[in-house]
Amino acid sequence: MAILITGANGQLGTELRYLLDEKGISYTATDADEMDITEKTAIEKVFQDIKPTVVFHCAAYTAVDKAEDEGQELNERVNVLGTKNIAEVAEAYGATVYYISTDYVFDGTNEAEYAVDAEPNPKNEYGRTKLEGEKLVQSICSRFYIVRTSWVFGEYGHNFVYTMRRLAETHPTLTVVNDQTGRPTWTRTLAEFLVHLMETKQEYGIYHLSNDDHCTWYEFAQEILKDTDVEVKPVTSEEYPQKAYRPRHSIMDLSKAKATGFEIPTWQEALASFLKTISLR
Repeated sequence: MAILITGANGQLGTELRYLLDEKGISYTATDADEMDITEKTAIEKVFQDIKPTVVFHCAAYTAVDKAEDEGQELNERVNVLGTKNIAEVAEAYGATVYYISTDYVFDGTNEAEYAVDAEPNPKNEYGRTKLEGEKLVQSICSRFYIVRTSWVFGEYGHNFVYTMRRLAETHPTLTVVNDQTGRPTWTRTLAEFLVHLMETKQEYGIYHLSNDDHCTWYEFAQEILKDTDVEVKPVTSEEYPQKAYRPRHSIMDLSKAKATGFEIPTWQEALASFLKTISLR
């Protein structure tokens, strides 16, 4: 088995590398400097060298607000063209593709949980391009896993947990939106699930993976800062306008992931483990 990771220096890619290291599983790590996924010839050269059987496609353009204007072209090139290139070359080599997608493929108007076969309806440019990537993987690849996730936090990148902790150092009061509900996801949990899919050879298709239970961003912030003196106040989305539309209710159904035998910690358990991990660094 030969494993290739794209976006290997990103938040998830880095977490995945460390997990594979712990397990003693070898891999080839690439980021934009080693392999520009928007250039098909660059991908073909890497595939010729290592002949991967597994591709963890973690590379993505994730600047959600910039994707609405100044980053729109790059968002399209990386998330659509880049994914198309990866899918086509992987299929030519018979490799299995693991594509990381997002809850932003949904519009957030469903009051129930979104099942894996729920109809997507993205309302921002980032969600649109990630859905286009999903469609390309499904139409091109005969062996694939699409794993949708949400509200990602972890040790190796910029994320909401780090932002709250940084702001808490200089602000006695913070305001956080309380009308957007979803499931936070620790990159460690997500990486473990990807490896679980690989090792247990689950059925190909779409999966949802986040940590269990759900919350609003305000409730998430409260939990992050519960051991500080910082006051967290709830506000509405209208009081905190952003360029890109955010789904108001994007809780994804985890039953298919659980049916694989993978045990999913709650987001509170995951956050506690994460905070303990970084406190020991």
